[in-house]
Amino acid sequence: MIPRYSRKLLKDIWEDQNKFQIWLDIEILASSAMEQLGQIPKGTTSKIKKKAKFKVKEIEQIEKKTKHDVIAFLTNVAKYVGPESRFIHKGLTSSDILDTSFSIQLSQASNIIKKGLEDYGKALKKLAIKHKHTVCIGRSHGIHAETTTFGLKILGYFEENKRNLDRLDRAISQIQTIQMSGPIGTYSNIDQRVEKIVAKKLKFSIEPVSTQIIPRDRHAELFSVFSLIASSLERLATEIRHLQRTEVLEVEEGFGKGQKGSSAMPHKKNPILSENVSGLAKVIRSLVIPALENITTWHERDISHSSVERINAPNATITLDFAVQRMINIINNLVVHKNNMLLNVELLKGLPFSQNVLIFLIENGVSREDAYKIVQECALKTWNEKTEFKINLLAHPTLSKFNLSKKIDLIFTNNNLFKNVDLIFKRVI
Repeated sequence: MIPRYSRKLLKDIWEDQNKFQIWLDIEILASSAMEQLGQIPKGTTSKIKKKAKFKVKEIEQIEKKTKHDVIAFLTNVAKYVGPESRFIHKGLTSSDILDTSFSIQLSQASNIIKKGLEDYGKALKKLAIKHKHTVCIGRSHGIHAETTTFGLKILGYFEENKRNLDRLDRAISQIQTIQMSGPIGTYSNIDQRVEKIVAKKLKFSIEPVSTQIIPRDRHAELFSVFSLIASSLERLATEIRHLQRTEVLEVEEGFGKGQKGSSAMPHKKNPILSENVSGLAKVIRSLVIPALENITTWHERDISHSSVERINAPNATITLDFAVQRMINIINNLVVHKNNMLLNVELLKGLPFSQNVLIFLIENGVSREDAYKIVQECALKTWNEKTEFKINLLAHPTLSKFNLSKKIDLIFTNNNLFKNVDLIFKRVI
């Protein structure tokens, strides 16, 4: 991933230094398990640990000749370990190391993303509570519908994030799986107990049936969850972009001192952070298909998945981490224009209360069809003539018998909205 959209914390996970260190840690864990089981001489592991090291540049040079990254790594480590290196990788295959390492790296990256989502949830919760009773217009099809509160709008995103955290937890548990089953996954030259000991040390599960590689449906599930998370972030980013439009202006992204909006138009304050999240979400979603395609390999294994994962995993995790952190920043610095929200509620001159009028008429004996027709006539007059909805209702000849003038203020109220706000919040927070 390009530096512009990368945090060092995530980037370092996918660097060769970390990858090779994980490989070495796995090999040492396997050696220790074999020693514990009496399968290699006592004291071997301590000698390996004392001497074992590698140099990335040396591995790269060796790989130019071997055309095999694991062999290049083992050759480099053996150079420093000496005679005891013959016990390293005993009974194992490259996939045992590669797949176990990949599970660890994905787990490392996913847990950082999880922490970010938890912080994102805290930011959403704080914003939702702050604006629990901040009245704004709700929209369907982009058109003013009925009133809601800005807190309720944000509460929905908070609840969605909770679901994403649950999904991510389940996907992480699926990916925290190792294998040390040797060629074709039959444990032909390695004791199954070695795998169990290593898994316990790592606090990971064991792949029950390995074909020399860990089945890629586990990885596809994780990438699918990444996609869902990205789409959730984009949903809120898109909402913010709409609400920041000049003719709406209910919220704005924070605008720092010295920040510029346009190279040509000094007046502009653009929702560039939200737009950025929308773009990153597209990239993350695009990486799901390759992950799904990776489920299919030839027979027990091939390496058609390998090149995909070397690109997919760093890009997906680094990009998603960046998008999450960006959304946290957006929410923590969001400017909420309460007055503009009220102005937009009033823009349609009372029309958002049309359902209240409809229900009043029905409760007073008017058929639903007739009631709807009357209310719609008054509503369309308000819409077309830009007159007050209340006035048009009071002037309607059919409605004179209902003594609306004394009841109209009770009909045009948000009481129905606010009586349930606390209830909805209690269900979520």
